[in-house]
Amino acid sequence: MWLAGEAQTGGAGIIQMIWPFVLMFAVFYFLLIRPQQKKQKQRTSMLNQLKKGDKISTIGGLHGTVVELTDDTVVLRVNDTTKMTFERSAINTIITSAPEVKES
Repeated sequence: MWLAGEAQTGGAGIIQMIWPFVLMFAVFYFLLIRPQQKKQKQRTSMLNQLKKGDKISTIGGLHGTVVELTDDTVVLRVNDTTKMTFERSAINTIITSAPEVKES
Protein backbone atom coordinates (compact mmCIF):
# COMPACT_ATOMS: atom_id res chain seq x y z
CA MET A 1 0.00 0.00 0.00
CA TRP A 2 2.84 2.33 0.68
CA LEU A 3 3.97 2.08 -2.98
CA ALA A 4 0.50 2.75 -4.36
CA GLY A 5 0.21 6.00 -2.39
CA GLU A 6 3.63 7.15 -3.58
CA ALA A 7 2.73 6.50 -7.22
CA GLN A 8 -0.41 8.59 -6.92
CA THR A 9 1.53 11.50 -5.48
CA GLY A 10 4.11 11.30 -8.28
CA GLY A 11 1.37 11.46 -10.93
CA ALA A 12 -0.18 14.52 -9.31
CA GLY A 13 3.26 16.15 -9.11
CA ILE A 14 3.73 15.88 -12.87
CA ILE A 15 0.34 17.48 -13.53
CA GLN A 16 1.20 20.30 -11.13
CA MET A 17 4.51 20.84 -12.96
CA ILE A 18 2.90 20.87 -16.44
CA TRP A 19 0.01 23.20 -15.51
CA PRO A 20 2.10 26.45 -15.51
CA PHE A 21 3.49 25.63 -18.97
CA VAL A 22 0.00 25.06 -20.35
CA LEU A 23 -1.12 28.35 -18.82
CA MET A 24 1.89 30.20 -20.29
CA PHE A 25 1.20 28.76 -23.75
CA ALA A 26 -2.44 29.87 -23.54
CA VAL A 27 -1.38 33.41 -22.57
CA PHE A 28 1.17 33.56 -25.42
CA TYR A 29 -1.39 32.26 -27.88
CA PHE A 30 -4.09 34.79 -27.03
CA LEU A 31 -1.78 37.78 -26.54
CA LEU A 32 0.84 37.22 -29.26
CA ILE A 33 0.15 34.48 -31.80
CA ARG A 34 -3.56 35.00 -32.49
CA PRO A 35 -3.39 38.80 -33.00
CA GLN A 36 -0.40 38.38 -35.33
CA GLN A 37 -2.29 35.82 -37.43
CA LYS A 38 -5.29 38.17 -37.62
CA LYS A 39 -3.07 41.08 -38.71
CA GLN A 40 -1.40 38.92 -41.38
CA LYS A 41 -4.80 37.84 -42.71
CA GLN A 42 -5.93 41.49 -42.96
CA ARG A 43 -2.72 42.44 -44.80
CA THR A 44 -3.09 39.59 -47.28
CA SER A 45 -6.69 40.61 -47.90
CA MET A 46 -5.64 44.24 -48.47
CA LEU A 47 -2.95 43.20 -50.98
CA ASN A 48 -5.40 40.96 -52.84
CA GLN A 49 -7.94 43.81 -53.12
CA LEU A 50 -5.51 46.19 -54.87
CA LYS A 51 -6.78 47.51 -58.20
CA LYS A 52 -5.86 50.11 -60.79
CA GLY A 53 -6.50 53.65 -59.62
CA ASP A 54 -5.94 52.98 -55.90
CA LYS A 55 -3.84 55.60 -54.14
CA ILE A 56 -1.37 53.81 -51.91
CA SER A 57 1.62 54.31 -49.65
CA THR A 58 4.64 52.00 -49.73
CA ILE A 59 6.61 50.74 -46.75
CA GLY A 60 9.30 53.31 -47.64
CA GLY A 61 6.78 56.17 -47.49
CA LEU A 62 6.37 56.74 -51.25
CA HIS A 63 2.86 57.75 -52.30
CA GLY A 64 1.47 56.92 -55.72
CA THR A 65 -1.40 55.64 -57.82
CA VAL A 66 -1.58 52.05 -59.05
CA VAL A 67 -1.26 51.93 -62.85
CA GLU A 68 -0.57 48.22 -63.50
CA LEU A 69 -0.85 45.05 -61.43
CA THR A 70 0.61 41.58 -61.82
CA ASP A 71 0.71 38.70 -59.35
CA ASP A 72 4.01 39.87 -57.84
CA THR A 73 4.54 43.49 -58.88
CA VAL A 74 2.75 46.84 -58.84
CA VAL A 75 3.54 49.80 -61.12
CA LEU A 76 2.90 53.15 -59.46
CA ARG A 77 2.55 56.57 -61.03
CA VAL A 78 4.27 58.97 -58.66
CA ASN A 79 3.82 62.12 -60.75
CA ASP A 80 2.82 62.94 -64.33
CA THR A 81 5.94 61.41 -65.90
CA THR A 82 7.39 58.96 -63.37
CA LYS A 83 6.34 55.34 -63.02
CA MET A 84 7.99 52.99 -60.53
CA THR A 85 7.73 49.23 -60.13
CA PHE A 86 7.48 47.66 -56.68
CA GLU A 87 6.92 44.23 -55.23
CA ARG A 88 3.32 43.83 -54.13
CA SER A 89 4.54 43.14 -50.59
CA ALA A 90 6.06 46.66 -50.45
CA ILE A 91 2.58 48.20 -50.28
CA ASN A 92 1.88 49.47 -46.77
CA THR A 93 -1.62 50.95 -46.95
CA ILE A 94 -4.35 51.88 -49.39
CA ILE A 95 -5.02 55.58 -48.87
CA THR A 96 -8.05 55.86 -51.16
CA SER A 97 -9.61 53.09 -53.15
CA ALA A 98 -10.54 53.63 -56.80
CA PRO A 99 -14.29 53.67 -57.49
CA GLU A 100 -15.73 50.40 -58.72
CA VAL A 101 -16.14 50.25 -62.50
CA LYS A 102 -19.42 48.63 -63.51
CA GLU A 103 -19.27 46.82 -66.82
CA SER A 104 -22.51 46.58 -68.75
